[in-house]
Amino acid sequence: MKYPKRSQYKYAKSRYRVRNWAEYEAGLQRRGDLTVWLSDAALQAWRAPAIGKPGGQRTYADLAIEVALTIGMVFHLPLRQTEGFLRSLVQLLDLDLPIPDHTTLSRRLQKLNGIRFRRLATDRPIHLLIDSTGLRIHVGHLRKPPKNRAWRKLHLAVDADTGEILASDLTGRRAADCARVPALIQQIDEPVAILSADGAYDTAAVYEAAQAKGDGHAVSLLIPPGRDAQLHPRPSAAQTERNRNIRSIRELGRREWHTNSGYSTRSLVENTVFRYKTIIGQRMRSRSFDGPRVEVQLACGILNTMIGLGMPDSHRVV
Repeated sequence: MKYPKRSQYKYAKSRYRVRNWAEYEAGLQRRGDLTVWLSDAALQAWRAPAIGKPGGQRTYADLAIEVALTIGMVFHLPLRQTEGFLRSLVQLLDLDLPIPDHTTLSRRLQKLNGIRFRRLATDRPIHLLIDSTGLRIHVGHLRKPPKNRAWRKLHLAVDADTGEILASDLTGRRAADCARVPALIQQIDEPVAILSADGAYDTAAVYEAAQAKGDGHAVSLLIPPGRDAQLHPRPSAAQTERNRNIRSIRELGRREWHTNSGYSTRSLVENTVFRYKTIIGQRMRSRSFDGPRVEVQLACGILNTMIGLGMPDSHRVV
């Protein structure tokens, strides 16, 4: 075997092995299961209640629209095919349910709110991983996409222990990554113990927002400072964590600090980004700005559901 040079260790590809292959394989099979089960509570909440005001009343509740759009995203169906899929499904189940047409789905998509991600029950503080990526927007009826295609920025906050997406946000491409951290943290109900992010989040606003989510305890922030970062002479509670990282990097070196501090766990949020673009897709379907925001929330809920079905437990093979 030809070993890489010392200067090539950074680029040597690591080998990993899955420990729970039987459980993970069963979870992959369950992802393609077409078994449909609708609870009595879901059937009763399918139709929208009367609002008691004059004028036309809504036929479908937000639950019905969310179910239809989720099915369309899982199977990558356009809105018309989603409508036909649901109609055939209702016939097979012998149910008397009205099915929203594709026009209603397109219109109600922009008005959905309050979508909650599926979460595994936990009572422990969270190790939060934050990162962002780009998603291409819909190009309409252009036969050839433009070279300088516009895109939106997707911000994700992921639980390091479970891999679940805890919060998401969609902004314009010029929005700074660090500016959306307070909005992401506000979506999380549980206290945060550790926050990991890359150097783009090395700002005072990020440190302060993270410390405010510690529920009275100090939050450990694993954010690599810049190469020329200096110690703060009179650090606040938030800046103390930054000073600690600077000292540790000076003593250990940057690469050694990545391993010893646990910062290397941040790669899990990059895995989540890869899963999003592989399973959901790299572009958005809705042409308005409010529509893609709802699409992102539905997509995050789908990925969390797949995590509940089974995830690989891999370890590095030396």
